[in-house]
Amino acid sequence: MPFKISIIFTTYNSPVWLKKVLWGFDQQTDMNFEIVIADDGSTMETQKVIANFQANSPIPIKHIWQEDDGFQKCRILNKAIVASNGEYIIVTDGDCIPRRDFIAVHRERAEPGYFLSGGYLKLPLQLSRDISQQDIINGACFSSEWLIQKGFKKSHKLWKLTRSTFLANLLNHLTPTRRTWNGHNASCFKSDMIKINGFDERMQYGGQDCEFGSRLKNLGLKAKQIRYSAICVHLDHSKSYENAVSWKRNNGIRSRTIKNKIIKTSAGIKEAGLI
Repeated sequence: MPFKISIIFTTYNSPVWLKKVLWGFDQQTDMNFEIVIADDGSTMETQKVIANFQANSPIPIKHIWQEDDGFQKCRILNKAIVASNGEYIIVTDGDCIPRRDFIAVHRERAEPGYFLSGGYLKLPLQLSRDISQQDIINGACFSSEWLIQKGFKKSHKLWKLTRSTFLANLLNHLTPTRRTWNGHNASCFKSDMIKINGFDERMQYGGQDCEFGSRLKNLGLKAKQIRYSAICVHLDHSKSYENAVSWKRNNGIRSRTIKNKIIKTSAGIKEAGLI
């Protein structure tokens, strides 16, 4: 049997966006995966959405919840990593709708000694709101032509939606975008996440994903670019949790990680008592 994959993504009081993301995973061509929803303190409305999908979706769905204590994404991600059953973990976000081949591409490109670095196409707010369940089922929201008709500005950004394997591979090779761990679209083997002690729970919003990726690189992993191959569209929303203090603290942690070639965070899975 091929290895099982765990999808992990965070959510926080965004039940409408959450539905759209789960509709996307219901349409995958590769169904050998589970979903672990890392819930950073949402209310009962989110719980009801998840319970409905648990009852009706063919995909196993786990709901890992923690009390609302501000932006604590790293803390809930560590809990989700430990709760996951897959050998391989894909991390995305609760505002990113995956194209139907999203899982299949990650599985095809997965390789020991590597992590995969993907991207997304960010949509404007009104278009994010307008996407319906049918638009996800029939794949319309991953069509450049459809998005342009809906008011998306025509630009090179739409190349991310190419369905040509040849063009996608070429663009993956040519893009100047760095091969970082991107919290909306990245993956590696669970064992590697455990080796680096998961995410650094001292970090709130700002660069926490890149810091995680830096430690994977310090462990010896290399990065593969799949920015134009594993496709998801990003639904717009406000970021009330973003602040300069958090960014400054996180940048300091990441700088020390890189300078000192740190592999294991001192504030991760082990320190939280999860293993």
